[in-house]
Amino acid sequence: MRRPKKYESGEATQYISRRAALRKLQLSLNDFRRLCILKGVYPREPKHRRRAQKGSTEIKVLYHTKDIRFLLHESIVWTLRDYKIFAKKSSRDRAIKDFRNLKRRLALFPEIKLDHIVKERYPTFIDALKDLDDCLTLLFLFSTFPSLQLIPREQSNLCRRLTIEFLHYVIASKSLRKVFISIKGYYFQAEIKGQKVTWIVPHYYPFKPQSRQEVDFKVMSIFVEFYTIMLGFTNFRLFHGLNLAYPPQFPSSVLQDNEDTLKDEASFVSDRIAALNFELLRTDKVQEDEEELDIDMELLEQDGDSKRIIKMKQEAQEVARLRTLFKGLKFFINREVPREPLVIIIRSFGGKVSWDSSIYPGSAYDESDETITHQIVDRPSLGTQYISRDYIQPQWLFDCVNQRQLLPTNKYFLGEKLPPHLSPFVDSKRDTYIPPEEKALLDPSLIETHEQSDESEDEAEKEEEETVDQELLDAQLQLAYQEETAEYKKYGGVDGVNEDEEDLEDDDASDDDDDEEEELDEKAKRLKQEKQKMSVQSGKVHKVNKRQVHKAEVDEHRLQARMVKPRHRNLFRKLIREKQTKEKEEWLLRKKRRTIEADEKEARKTAKREARKEAAVAAAKAAKLGK
Repeated sequence: MRRPKKYESGEATQYISRRAALRKLQLSLNDFRRLCILKGVYPREPKHRRRAQKGSTEIKVLYHTKDIRFLLHESIVWTLRDYKIFAKKSSRDRAIKDFRNLKRRLALFPEIKLDHIVKERYPTFIDALKDLDDCLTLLFLFSTFPSLQLIPREQSNLCRRLTIEFLHYVIASKSLRKVFISIKGYYFQAEIKGQKVTWIVPHYYPFKPQSRQEVDFKVMSIFVEFYTIMLGFTNFRLFHGLNLAYPPQFPSSVLQDNEDTLKDEASFVSDRIAALNFELLRTDKVQEDEEELDIDMELLEQDGDSKRIIKMKQEAQEVARLRTLFKGLKFFINREVPREPLVIIIRSFGGKVSWDSSIYPGSAYDESDETITHQIVDRPSLGTQYISRDYIQPQWLFDCVNQRQLLPTNKYFLGEKLPPHLSPFVDSKRDTYIPPEEKALLDPSLIETHEQSDESEDEAEKEEEETVDQELLDAQLQLAYQEETAEYKKYGGVDGVNEDEEDLEDDDASDDDDDEEEELDEKAKRLKQEKQKMSVQSGKVHKVNKRQVHKAEVDEHRLQARMVKPRHRNLFRKLIREKQTKEKEEWLLRKKRRTIEADEKEARKTAKREARKEAAVAAAKAAKLGK
């Protein structure tokens, strides 16, 4: 039996370096990177890097050997090799000026087909929905890009068309569940076939070219190349599930890419928003499919009354109400408000929306329409206002969706200070810091205390003033009592008898009482002592020694560290570090909250002082005028 040599088995044979993989596949670095992105093959981190690198200590990019063997049988490898052949032959035709042959070669340009890769990576439709988050976020980002060196206009147009189709499905199926405004953009979460899909729509900013190559658009473009094929298949399946015609037909006035729209970025964006405000053609005559929800509720009612079933019933009822949250409401968006996220939200929950037709295309009705219930404005004041509608700020829509009910509009009027915009994507039962506003939403009893904080401060100030007046009154009464007792001792009582004589009589009576008490039996004394032992006494406050508590915690932590096995010490240190980081973050958030509340309290006090001064000055002026 041959003795195995070093690095011929085990971890050394499970990994392969990138250079060895390039030699094995006979591809360039760019083609290898493209192939790995399309096939979903990524570098791996070995457990023991030195063993995996066959004794080498330098840092190398490693892949699983089985992944590289898997790439050897991919048909795209031959297409990538055909690209090399095409480039060599076409450059030769240009050099010898054989344009007839060059034209023939351009007609036979090799194309990569990714349909089989999508089917291979996602065997079922649910698998594709699970991986839809990154796909949608990247395609929404690329749909806003202009034509760049590595991003052709055709690719951004394709991203725009696919994202609009997906948003139309979300609107038609009413599957939107959560929304949130962030610095990165607008977060949306939809529930499709039981799977939660979350994506980001970026804020609209005019594109600014990068001075340095900080972002590798070439690599991102390869991801987009795969994701466009994937989203196209997904949209086809989703549209046919709702009996909608695919591809959707839009009016001829929107999504027409001509020279004018491609040059003007504002019209390019407004066309995308206008396409969302149209109803799609259906293959059947049924407008809304609500029978499935009724069937589900009937099935739940037959299953019993367990806690899980009751929770599912409540969730189904909330979702049914959420789907028609804005039904019967008509909105009008002012020109300063970003329209795209608001159009998605309003139409996804059954509402109607429009905007100024003189500025943007695709409006359904004018501002003068008397049936408008809400007008969304993002400015402190407005010149002309209608009595029949509410003028609100855009945050009202987001908060209504997250709380699954129509909130009062008085906190969202023009010029009002908005309530905090809370994220619906965090766990309400988490161990970290929870803002008081979120606690108030979870526990309605805390809402009143939070709202009445100003009144409690006013009451505290009044109580302080009353205590000062009471102390002055008590001091005056004490002084009067001392004067009265001094006069009483000096001149005697009312009947003219001196106090010294009264004291002598009292002493004689007390001696007689003492004699009677001594005659009590011992049994009575014993009973009295037992009763005193059984009596309830007031407790004493136990002061906690913080230094001793901290010392006990440190000793306990050291004991835990000693009990951990040597192979698990790194994991234990990592857990302790994470715990310390969370505690520090919570402490910083609480400190920040305290400073904010202190500043607000001081600002309110200064405002009250100024108001009192102004009132006093006005009263003085009025008194002078009266004289």
